[in-house]
Parts: sequence; C-alpha cells; structure tokens
Amino acid sequence: MKTASQYRLTFKVTLHGLFFSMALFILFAMLTGVARAAPSETDRISQAMKAIWDSPEAPLVVEPIVIEGDYALAGWTQLARGGRALLKSRHGQWNVHMCGGDGLNDVETLTMAGMSAEAAERLVKNTSKAEAKLPAEVTAKFSTFGGNMVVDHNHHPD
Repeated sequence: MKTASQYRLTFKVTLHGLFFSMALFILFAMLTGVARAAPSETDRISQAMKAIWDSPEAPLVVEPIVIEGDYALAGWTQLARGGRALLKSRHGQWNVHMCGGDGLNDVETLTMAGMSAEAAERLVKNTSKAEAKLPAEVTAKFSTFGGNMVVDHNHHPD
C-alpha cells in the first residue's frame, strides 16, 4: 500500500509531466505559427507583381521565380498572355525593373540591367531549368510579351 507521501510524489511527477508536455506543445505551436507568418522571398516577389497587375477578371500567375542575389527573374501569365519580369531588391523590397519576353532570358540584357556577368549567367541557367519543369503551353506564353521595357525609371546599378 502506498503512503500519503508516495501519492503526493506520484501526483507531483504526473503534474510536472503534464506541464512539461503542455509547454512543449505551446512552444511547437508558436514556432510553426511564426514559420507560416513570414512570407518567403518568392512569395514577396509574387505579391509585389500581383499588387501591380493582378485583378479578379485577369488573375496574374507568377511562376517560376528564380532569385540570384538582389535580382530575380519571374515568369508570369495572365489570361492568354505572359512574359518575364526582372526584379531587384532594394532595402528589403522587391521592385519590378524590367518586363519582357525571351529577351530577359539573355545574359547581355541582364548585365546591361546592372547584374554581373557571372550572376546573369547563373540566373539564366537556373531560370531555364525552372521553366523546363512547367507545361509547354505555359512557357510558350512567356514569349508573347515582345521586347523589353524598363518599368523602374529610377534604377541605378549598385
């Protein structure tokens, strides 16, 4: 038979275990909540573009998004059209610098926009790999934009 002190000890151990389990559960919930609350860089790029061009009657789909340093190249489609956008991160915000079609998938164009040749080569290579994973009917739309167009007239290469 257990004594009163043994019952109290069992109760304390059980209570401590319960509090420890609850604390771990709360910590886990907080950590996973924080991870979901902070948008990824690709989410921020997509949101920046959608803030400009998305509408209920013509939803903007942004994919793929490839980041190289402070630059990103994003493919986009909207209804029957599409293209690519070159974005630059300034002070933690992504801004569209240029819009275009196949011309934005060119190293020389990207270096003229301010990228180093090495970074431009990596961006073109990684964008080609990412686009290869998309359906052909989506990537075909990227060519429909036509020539390159500077969107951000205040761009100064860093």
